[in-house]
Amino acid sequence: MATHLIFLALGSVGLYFGAEWLVRGASGLARAMGVSRLAVGLTVVAYGTSMPELVVSLVSAVDGKSALALGNVMGSNIANLGVILGLTAVISPPDVQPGLMRRELPAVLLTVVVLPLVLWNGVIGRVEGAALLLGAIAFTRVTLKAMTPSGTPKHTDTEPPPRDGRPALAAFVVLGLALLLGGGKLFVDGAVGLALRFGMSERLVGLTVVAVGTSLPELAASLVAALRGESEIAVGNVLGSNIFNVLLILGVTALAHPIQGSLTAVRLDLAAMAALTGVAVVSMRTARRIQRVEGAVLLCGYAAFLVALAVQR
Repeated sequence: MATHLIFLALGSVGLYFGAEWLVRGASGLARAMGVSRLAVGLTVVAYGTSMPELVVSLVSAVDGKSALALGNVMGSNIANLGVILGLTAVISPPDVQPGLMRRELPAVLLTVVVLPLVLWNGVIGRVEGAALLLGAIAFTRVTLKAMTPSGTPKHTDTEPPPRDGRPALAAFVVLGLALLLGGGKLFVDGAVGLALRFGMSERLVGLTVVAVGTSLPELAASLVAALRGESEIAVGNVLGSNIFNVLLILGVTALAHPIQGSLTAVRLDLAAMAALTGVAVVSMRTARRIQRVEGAVLLCGYAAFLVALAVQR
């Protein structure tokens, strides 16, 4: 018990400082290179903060714990929308750029549709995994090309250049990602140990403890970005992470080891993910800003999902 609590404490420290350094470095590099912070959030930050989900899902699938791997991805997506995007909007309502509505929102909706399709026969095999991974690569290329066509930035910041040089900023990004990954692993190890000690099922652990634990890098990075007035990174981080969770993480994991899963068993999870995605998309497309009341709706939606899980159990 004491060891698990120590892991939780050390993991929390690593997550906080990792998020602070990652956001500082990423936003500084964006200004220095003339690339929008949204593009950085959708790629560098989203990839980096999705690494804990990849490690946990990959290890779980190889160990034959498909329910934990699948629950981790779906639970992380639900937590990203309900908790992270909700809290970000409550703290600092983010504006939504037109380009994001044309590219990233359709991609997020597509991942909601793709997930039940690849689970239709009860297994995500290597063929489906390869297709998902190719989708992740294509999304990244399209995003970067749209953000910087022909090497000329499409969106530039009006802020002055950062005081730190590019090497120092890159070092902040690398160290931030390292701390996020290390802190996330320590936190998950501690949380899972405590959860299993109290008799939680593998699926429930994946959907709640592991999902929230592996989403802590996204939560920390997004909250720090929101508090610093850089909510574009937070929005890009959440949307990019949800897209990568389905395309990249499930793709790589299924390539390494097929993932078993029943549509009947995950119908509540799919419904929650679809509902929260719908709320987020409608919020972004109406006023082109996620208002505080809409952030509160997302938070309440996540709370309702936890209640439904408790009742189902």
